[in-house]
Amino acid sequence: MALSKQLIQFYLNLQPPAKLPRGFELLFPQQTSEVQKITKLFFNKFYADNNPRRLMLGINPGRLGAGITGINFTAPKQLKENCGIGHPIKISTELSAEFIYDVIEKYGGTDIFYNDWVIGATSPLGFVKAGKNINYYDDKKLMAAVTPFIVNSIQQQVSFGIKTDRCLCIGEDRNYKFLCHLNEKYHWFDAVIPLPHPRFIMQYRRKNKQEYIDQYLLALMST
Repeated sequence: MALSKQLIQFYLNLQPPAKLPRGFELLFPQQTSEVQKITKLFFNKFYADNNPRRLMLGINPGRLGAGITGINFTAPKQLKENCGIGHPIKISTELSAEFIYDVIEKYGGTDIFYNDWVIGATSPLGFVKAGKNINYYDDKKLMAAVTPFIVNSIQQQVSFGIKTDRCLCIGEDRNYKFLCHLNEKYHWFDAVIPLPHPRFIMQYRRKNKQEYIDQYLLALMST
């Protein structure tokens, strides 16, 4: 089965945790027909083959990027302008998507990048509390509730023929520590390589942006 079909089935058939702690809500964009269409267009465009890829894992979708489009680190602007996928969503952008697509363009563009890599997330679904993005690790009860979902999600993605010599972890603090902890138990990857999160870079280190792009490229192109 082509990787595109496996990824489409994965994202359109996500089984979220049965119960979240009080006050937390799921960010589950693939529930809408609009995002389902985008999901199919995106994966059929870039993954309609059986070529093995490596996996990059972010934290979880946020409200302004994947929370709108269903595509990790891809806001409506990047989906249209960089990926060439038209859609009816109001054009907007967000900092993490801007950085990731600067990296992708330096890598050689979307066709070359997505032929080598899949960008996923430790948790493929996001979380909201009081209208604000919440990371899966921000609350101990939330993390405990979603850990079985996270484990199952990563296991599924690895089963798609992903190269497991290394995984790039976007988020070099708590996401990295959590992913390493799971990897020690389940042995998905030979190595987990941490990278600073694009939002941190764009908010606090923007003047050094090119250095961080180079850091990403070095990790992506290492053999």
